[in-house]
Amino acid sequence: MSEPAAEPRIPLARPLLGEREEELVLEVLRSGMLSLGPMLGRFEDAFEQRLGATGAVAVSSGTTALHLGVRSLGWGDGDQILTSPLSFVASSNCLLYEGATPRFCDVDPATLCIDPEIAEAAINDEVTGILPIHIFGYPAAMERLESLSSRHGLGLLEDAAQALGAICADGVQVGARGNPTAFAFYANKQMTTGEGGMLMLADPEAIAVARSERNQGRAPEMKVMNHERIGFNYRLTDIAAALGIAQLERLDELFASRQAIAGAYTERFADLGGAEPGAGDANDLLLPLANQGRAKRSWFVYLLRLPKAADRDAVIDALEQDGIDARAYIPCIHLQPPYRERFGFRGGEFPVAEDFSRRGLALPFYPGLGEAAIERVVSSLRRALGR
Repeated sequence: MSEPAAEPRIPLARPLLGEREEELVLEVLRSGMLSLGPMLGRFEDAFEQRLGATGAVAVSSGTTALHLGVRSLGWGDGDQILTSPLSFVASSNCLLYEGATPRFCDVDPATLCIDPEIAEAAINDEVTGILPIHIFGYPAAMERLESLSSRHGLGLLEDAAQALGAICADGVQVGARGNPTAFAFYANKQMTTGEGGMLMLADPEAIAVARSERNQGRAPEMKVMNHERIGFNYRLTDIAAALGIAQLERLDELFASRQAIAGAYTERFADLGGAEPGAGDANDLLLPLANQGRAKRSWFVYLLRLPKAADRDAVIDALEQDGIDARAYIPCIHLQPPYRERFGFRGGEFPVAEDFSRRGLALPFYPGLGEAAIERVVSSLRRALGR
């Protein structure tokens, strides 16, 4: 008698691609213009239309968008920039590229974004800017941070790599506030170009400089090999731009699918005793923060905070044995080896961020994740936690 077929593995993330993506990629391939062709401009125009804002500069990654954003603000040697230690490392690396220094501030325990009160207390004569991260798709407290920026004359760069579609508490969409804002389109993001990013800039001169810098500093007319400034190879290919156009066309579908899957997870975990941050304590399974007022999360990942006593590695191993990908999410930047070695950071300096970093668990989350797969994930986690 044959063994029953094993259930298919459930990955952590998976892009949703279809015929429209194929159609536009084939259009590029047949045109022979694989880079610096018309698809790039079409993508930038479509992105601006989606955000209701102008000044889109498409680049090769979210990291390169951040780097050009840092340069657009003139941050460099001697500048200290207030930012969060709870983020992907690129949000701080982009400062080091230009000689600026991240000055970390702890995060709000509910939103996990930089705490404005802590940020204000950290301002001194060496602080010249703020780099808030809309972490895990939840919008930072931009009205308060913009007030700090205005009152103290600080530059402001938004890291929205995980937050396309998020809405701030004042009802303004992330990326449409007029601040330099960086988006990313890696394969696990709300939309993807494979690799890619977008920098939103409001100042026409800054837009022109960024478009030159992404293309080795070349002059805009491109007819001769003139390089007006030192630049970088930060170009986005037309193949990637074609994927981006197709993904923008179905973005509402992608958002709705993520919202529905998040809701299904939350409903099931609430039945297991899961609580929202602020309603539970260290002994509870904490769920992602729900929308507050007009502030709206754009679902990027589905993250739990395990009970403090839980062995996260053992939980991940148990899920792995059930054919389910999960991941510890995410290490604090200041405790990464290059930051420890360069700046002497140590554990305990940012307790809220570090507590999340010890307890955070990312579960499979992507458009098209079905009810049966969700139930498998929840059942496996229930067993792993002994609930």
